Amino acid sequence: MSDNELGLFLRIRREAVTPAEVGLPTGARRRTPGLRRSELATLAGVSVEYVTRLEQGRDRRPSAQVLSALADALRLTASERIHLHRLTKAADAGFNCMGGASPVRTVRPTVRALLDRLEPTPAVLVNRLSEILARTEGYERLAGPIGLLDGTPPNLARFVFTDPRARTAYPDWGLVADEQVAALKQGPFRADAHVAVLADELTVTAGADFSGRVDTLPGLPRSSGVTRLVHPEAGELRLAYETLELPADDDQRLIVHLPADDSTSVAMDRLTGRRPGALRAVSG
Repeated sequence: MSDNELGLFLRIRREAVTPAEVGLPTGARRRTPGLRRSELATLAGVSVEYVTRLEQGRDRRPSAQVLSALADALRLTASERIHLHRLTKAADAGFNCMGGASPVRTVRPTVRALLDRLEPTPAVLVNRLSEILARTEGYERLAGPIGLLDGTPPNLARFVFTDPRARTAYPDWGLVADEQVAALKQGPFRADAHVAVLADELTVTAGADFSGRVDTLPGLPRSSGVTRLVHPEAGELRLAYETLELPADDDQRLIVHLPADDSTSVAMDRLTGRRPGALRAVSG
C-alpha cells in the first residue's frame, strides 16, 4: 500500500485537468486523460523531471513557491489547496497534528442540544474513525432499518465495507465507498495509529474493495452531495447532505441529511409522522 499521498494527489488532479481548460491545444493522439507531465511542468515553471520526482514520491517537500505554482496550474479549489498543504506537512514524520490522541468519543452538551434542535431532520455526529457518537431520532428512522446502527459502536466505514446489507441500501455503493475512504484518509491517515488499526482491519475484511481505493483516492471527501438510499419502508430516497466540521478539539463532524426532491420529502414526512411538506426538499 503506497504512502505517497502527495504524488497520488498531484497525478489525479493533473489527469483531471483538460488541455482546453488551461488554453492548450487538444491533440488527437493523447495517451493521458488530462495534462501531460511536461505540460504541467511548463505551466508551473518547473522542470518535468521535478514533476516526475514529486509524483513518484522521490521528493515530498516542495517549496511554498512551487506548491503555489502547481496549485495555480492545476486550477485547485481552496479546499484542494489546503489539502495539498497538509500533504506536504504530513511528509515530516517528526510531527503529527493528532499527537497520538485517542479519537474523541464524548459529545459536548451544546452539540447534543444542537442535535435536539435539528429534529426531525436526520443528522449524525461521527469522529475521525467514522464511529457514530450521537444522532437524531430522524437519523435512527433512516439508518436503523438498513442495519447501520447495529455495531458497537456503529461505524459508517465498517458498515459500508463489511456488511452485505450496505450494497442493498446504497444503489451507488461505489460512490459511498469512495467517500468513506476519502474521509478516513483526510488528515494523517496511517500516521494516526488509531486510524491505521481500522485501515488494517478493513484491508483484511474488505480486501481490494478497500485497499484499492486507498491506493487510488486522495483524502479529500466531498462536504456536500446527494446520496441514494433504499429504505425498507420508505423506498428509494435521494438525500442531500451537508458536512459541518466541529472545532479541532472536538475532532468530530456533523452530517445533516435533507430530502433532495419532493418524493423524498413526502416519504420522509411519512417516516416522521409529520404533515406533508414539513421536511421540504432542497431546491436547486
